[in-house]
Amino acid sequence: MRNTKILSVLFASVIVAACSTSKKSIAQSNSPAEKHRPQFHFTPKAHWMNDPNGMVYLNGTYHLFFQHNPGGTTWGPMHWGHAVSKDLMHWQERPIALYPDSLGTIFSGSAVVDKDNTAGFGKNAIVAIFTHHNKAIEDAKTGLHQNQSIAYSTDEGRNWTKYKDNPVLPNPGIWDFRDPKVQWFESGKKWVMTLATKDRITFYSSPDLKKWTKESEFGEKLGAHGGVWECPDLITLDYNGQKKWVLFISINPGGPNGGSATQYFIGNFDGKTFTPENTATRWVDYGPDNYAGVTWSNTGNRKIFLGWMSNWDYAEKVPTQSWRSANTIPRELMLVDENGMPYLASVPVKELDAITSKATTLNNITVKGDYDLSEKVSPLGSKYVLDITTAADDSFSLNLTNAKGEEVVIGYDKASNAFYVDRNKSGDLSFSQNFARKITAPRVAASNQVSLKLVIDVASAEVFADGGRTVLTTIFFPTEILNQLHIKSANLVIQKLQYSGINSIH
Repeated sequence: MRNTKILSVLFASVIVAACSTSKKSIAQSNSPAEKHRPQFHFTPKAHWMNDPNGMVYLNGTYHLFFQHNPGGTTWGPMHWGHAVSKDLMHWQERPIALYPDSLGTIFSGSAVVDKDNTAGFGKNAIVAIFTHHNKAIEDAKTGLHQNQSIAYSTDEGRNWTKYKDNPVLPNPGIWDFRDPKVQWFESGKKWVMTLATKDRITFYSSPDLKKWTKESEFGEKLGAHGGVWECPDLITLDYNGQKKWVLFISINPGGPNGGSATQYFIGNFDGKTFTPENTATRWVDYGPDNYAGVTWSNTGNRKIFLGWMSNWDYAEKVPTQSWRSANTIPRELMLVDENGMPYLASVPVKELDAITSKATTLNNITVKGDYDLSEKVSPLGSKYVLDITTAADDSFSLNLTNAKGEEVVIGYDKASNAFYVDRNKSGDLSFSQNFARKITAPRVAASNQVSLKLVIDVASAEVFADGGRTVLTTIFFPTEILNQLHIKSANLVIQKLQYSGINSIH
């Protein structure tokens, strides 16, 4: 979620810096300094961003709040930035929603639509539930520096009022006590909070978002524990006509390919206790650059997931100048069956199609050595979607390159039955010893066909293998765009290949 340090920035200077740098950023949007900015993923106009927060849908508008330091391009005094969209693709950045106050800075949390006015702030008020982080108390080593508070908006997120009796859930003495994700539990007629509490999840319930009661704990000895647990989410998904509960927990460090990552459990929740069906660790995304992801609330049966597209190993050091960090493409979540067991799958939301050009389709391509697609993808400006389907008979790679020989290699290894992304030669690697690496992910699907969907946006690649059963997300920083594409294999027949350009929206 964040580093343990707090940058000392005077409140007034934060606001001045935010305004001046934001204007400067807009003016420089086409400058060489902006060459790594994604063109259809959300990025802040200026300054630092990390966890997505408070994601809520109301009256045709998707609200995205995010951890934001408006005074610099590294992690600092946390605010909630705010952006809105009608289609999950085109985002309009709004003024900062929540500022630090006497109780502390504004750490991660969630937002709900209070349809029945349980809190008394007004019917259909948006209520944000967030962690107040008090640096002075943290320095005193009391373990009481993180508390849960609420704020509300009665004008669809334009203006916010913090509740006068914050915090609504005081810290019981736990050092890590944060990131509340709240939902309405209909059968119990109560709100349920999923909270990260050191090395486990604690569930709380409330009738009104103000008075909270502890229900249970989960996970002390289950899952990955290489680092602190944070940024949880709890949702329902359909599986063969049954309702299953899926619990997401981000962990830093301890990811499968280094640094931060997000694990998940499938099971049942009765309003009090979460009971897992799988105890082995499973990962939402094996790539290093999908962290702190959560879902939008108030979207009904549709579950839309968004992650922070970076990694705490190097997030503050990446070679961007006026801004730092982007979000992943919004993703539709589902449960799929593999050998009689449910697994999580994710794919880009269908709204991506609206900014995508008509696809070009190639069938029955034989690859013996090198098949060069550079002439076809170069005009797309390193902003495209590529789909490939082939038999799982041979290893192959998709080499995204440029004239300087920089490359990102995405592929399938038959011998290990695994997918990978190799960014060891991807361009600028100087900013971190932990960046250059080959990222691997075991194949989940048992099918005799392999499919890959690549979503490429200037300096990022999101790989959805086998219908999203295996996902890898990675960022990279070439000195020139990767405008060439080579498919390499000793002997491969590609049954179907499709590619289409994507319109810039920044």
